[in-house]
Amino acid sequence: MNIRRLFFIILSILLPNLSLLAQIDETEKPEYYQMEPYNDSLFVKIQEEVFIDPPDPKAEIIVDLRDQNNQTVSIKGALYPILSFTPETRAKIVTYPFKINLLDDINYGSVFTRVISKIKMSKLIEPPRKNQIASTLFYVNPFLQVYGWERFGIPFKDDLGISIGFGTPYSAPMETNFAEANIHILGFYGGAFTKMEPVIEPKFFKNPLIATTGYQVGYVIPLGNFFEFNYQKTVDNLKQDYIESIYNGDSSKLLKLMSGSYFNWEFRYPFRTLGSSRAKLYVAKYQNEIHLGYMGRELSLAGSTFDFRFDALVKTQDRKRQYALDILVQRVASGWGFSTLALGPSIVMANDKYGKFGFMTFFVNARLKVGTSL
Repeated sequence: MNIRRLFFIILSILLPNLSLLAQIDETEKPEYYQMEPYNDSLFVKIQEEVFIDPPDPKAEIIVDLRDQNNQTVSIKGALYPILSFTPETRAKIVTYPFKINLLDDINYGSVFTRVISKIKMSKLIEPPRKNQIASTLFYVNPFLQVYGWERFGIPFKDDLGISIGFGTPYSAPMETNFAEANIHILGFYGGAFTKMEPVIEPKFFKNPLIATTGYQVGYVIPLGNFFEFNYQKTVDNLKQDYIESIYNGDSSKLLKLMSGSYFNWEFRYPFRTLGSSRAKLYVAKYQNEIHLGYMGRELSLAGSTFDFRFDALVKTQDRKRQYALDILVQRVASGWGFSTLALGPSIVMANDKYGKFGFMTFFVNARLKVGTSL
C-alpha cells in the first residue's frame, strides 16, 4: 500500500472525529452544565469534600445554578447542595472554563455549525506528566489490557517492579498468541515470553504472528522516556507439523513464525491530549516489522471518557500490512467499575486475498484500570 492510500485511510478515521476539537467558548456562562474532566486534582478535591472514596478523576459532574435557592452539584448521579463545598471549591466550580452547556439551543443547522463555533485548541495537546518522562518509571501502567497496547506495570518500590502483557505491544485481538512477563529496575528489564495455548487458538487468527518460548532484555535510555531498545531470543523453535496441524496443511497462508533473535526499538513522544492520563506517538521496529501509531488513555470529550489507539503495520515480510483501530469507552459499569472497566470495538483493516482493501477483523476488546491515573 502506497503512502497516498495510507494518508486517505488516516484521514477517513480522523474526519468523523473532528468534534474532538470542540470545547465550550470561555465567554459563555451557562447555569446548567457538565464539567469536562480536564483537571484531575480539582475533580478529586470536589469528591473528597463530600466524602466520596475513592474519588474518580474522570467522574461525571453536573452543576445546576438555575435556582438561586437550590443550587446543586451532581456527582455520578448523586446530588449535593453547592454549599456542601468550601468557598474556594465553589468558586472553582462556578468559574471552571471547560463546560458543556446542557441548555444549548439546538436547531436543524447545528449539525453543521456547532462544532465549528466551539473549536478551542488549548486543551488539545498538553505536556506530559513527570512520570511519563521518567525512564526508570516508564513501565508503571495501571491499565490491564485484554489484548495488545502497553504492558500492565506494577511498581513494588520506587523503580523496581514487574510488567505483563497479552499480545505484543502493537497487536490487535485475534492476531497472536504472544504473552510476556518482565522484571524492571532502573530502566532495565528482563523477562520471558511464551505462547498462550490452549487459551488462544491460532487457527482462528487473521494475519497471524505465531509465538514461541524465549527470553528478552531491554533498556530505556536515561534522557527521558523517548527511546527504548530490546533484544529477544527464542529457545523453542516451532515445528512444521505444528503449523500444518493448525492450518490443515495450507502452506499458502501468510503468517509470521517467531524464530531466532530480534533487535527491537521504539521511538516515542509522550504527551497528553484531550485531558488524557497518558498518550504517545510512536514509530517502532518489532520482530523485523515497522509500526507507526498513536495511543491515548482516558481521553475526555463532551462528558465521555475513552481510550483510543491507531497502529499501522507499514512494513512486513511474512504478513499483510494492516491498520488496527481501537476505541474503548469507559463508564459501562456502575459503582467501583465506573472508571475501571472499558469496552469497545477493535477493528483491523487490510487487503483481502483478492487484493481489495477492507475490514479483516472486528472484535470487542476490554481493559481494566487497577489503581489511579498517572
